[in-house]
Amino acid sequence: MAVYPRGGEVVSPTEISRESKVVPIRRKIHPTAIIDPNAVIGTDVEIGPFTIIGPNVEIGDGTKIGSRVIVEGWTVIGKDNKIYAGAVVGNEPQDLKFKGEKSYLFIGDNNIIREYATISRGTVGGGGETRIGNNNLIMSYVHVAHDCQVGNNIVVAHGSGIAGHVTIEDRVVIGGLVGIHQFTKIGRMAMIGAHTMVTKDVPPYIIVDGHPAKPFGINIVGLRRNGLSPELRMEIKRAYKILYRSNLNVAQAIEQMEQELPGNEEIDHLLRFLRSADRGICR
Repeated sequence: MAVYPRGGEVVSPTEISRESKVVPIRRKIHPTAIIDPNAVIGTDVEIGPFTIIGPNVEIGDGTKIGSRVIVEGWTVIGKDNKIYAGAVVGNEPQDLKFKGEKSYLFIGDNNIIREYATISRGTVGGGGETRIGNNNLIMSYVHVAHDCQVGNNIVVAHGSGIAGHVTIEDRVVIGGLVGIHQFTKIGRMAMIGAHTMVTKDVPPYIIVDGHPAKPFGINIVGLRRNGLSPELRMEIKRAYKILYRSNLNVAQAIEQMEQELPGNEEIDHLLRFLRSADRGICR
């Protein structure tokens, strides 16, 4: 991947294909953008006015970055992402223990990061990296803190704050102005209502709402949208009743689910999640 350190629309430099043909590298970079000479910029990348790209940044093919965006630190951005005006990506962790160590942010493909969102790099204490998967929508003014591990096909609505070391599994929907406590885990296909404060782990497939978050049943719309069959949805509903309506603690609920529910990938995943819920779950 070639480097283009200065602004302007370009049709060069060139790369040599396997057939030894010269192939132009196309980019559209505004003249006011500041691109460090050591940044690695892919093909068909667009960078808007007054945007700043730091020296240790890699930007994949087809990614479009709006105006006044800052991308810094050891940040790797994949293909076909869209980053809107004012976002700050790869900034230093907001952690008093951070002393300038080398740490990373990895962003996958086809993500949309809206205006003024902030995504921090990792810390040594958290494994040194923050990760964002593929096909996510991170809306305006969202903060994703250091060492978060964010999966795929997730929606995070306007103004939500995700604290450090949070894990969010695939296909989660997070409403606006939600606060998620550090080290919390959010299970796959869960939905978090707007203005909710999450202080404990949210099991897969359920809806939580309130301050603090409390369960309000199965995320039935999300399960349907993600193609789960009626039979699977019924098994998840049975698991929910055992977990929340049987007056059992979590360990007892796990034991009863193992005895009464047939083995399938969705139920097995729920059981693995519950066993690893060190902070406890929303009740």
